[in-house]
Amino acid sequence: MSWKTFTLFVLVVSCSFILIQTVHGADPLFHFCSSSSGNFTSGSPYEANLNKLTSFLYLKTPPTGFGEGSIGQHQDQSYGLALCRGDVSAPDCKTCVATAGDEIRKRCPLQKEAVIWYDNCLFKYSDKYFFGKIDTQYVFYLWNLNVVNNSLEFNQKTKELLTQLTVEAYVTPKLYATGESELDESTKLYGLVQCTRDLSAGDCKKCLDDAIGRLPSCCDGKQGGRVVGGSCNFRYEIYPFVNA
Repeated sequence: MSWKTFTLFVLVVSCSFILIQTVHGADPLFHFCSSSSGNFTSGSPYEANLNKLTSFLYLKTPPTGFGEGSIGQHQDQSYGLALCRGDVSAPDCKTCVATAGDEIRKRCPLQKEAVIWYDNCLFKYSDKYFFGKIDTQYVFYLWNLNVVNNSLEFNQKTKELLTQLTVEAYVTPKLYATGESELDESTKLYGLVQCTRDLSAGDCKKCLDDAIGRLPSCCDGKQGGRVVGGSCNFRYEIYPFVNA
């Protein structure tokens, strides 16, 4: 079973409302167009710098799965990063970053700050320097509508797996880890955690610990779930979802 085949609830944590969204194929998981930095004018130096930044991230990200950079100076400077999921191939990463960069510019045509997530990648930009800082502003939840029989035991095993993966991830260069654990004789639990690589190891762990702390609010007793933010995310399922 895949996230692409059924309706998911999406809870936008940084806002005061709940949305219901259906996730299809290549559609983004979610996006935010920020109003905090205001808008730019079409044809302005900021737009020109943002166009160059989008192209720069498209070229820089696929070889390692992560890219960051800035273009311009002073009030016209744009900052951005792109991150691909740790198991995604370079060609698929390139495709995702290209799609994300193009789609976020369509959805947020004049906003100076925006972020978009796909299954395979994250794309984010701003007129403010944000590298090395945990993003607590843009966070949302997704969860499977199906529930497990023994939620207390399942929740505990989910937390244990994600916590163990966090310990593994924050000491690796990619700030990424996947793994599995046995629920019973016939069922396994699969997990993934990842941070953007502009974070320090300590901040990666802090970000993931906070995300895991949201489990009761996000995914209590659900067969699958995610907490997704601008700096880190986790996902768990009762079926394999990571590329071999």
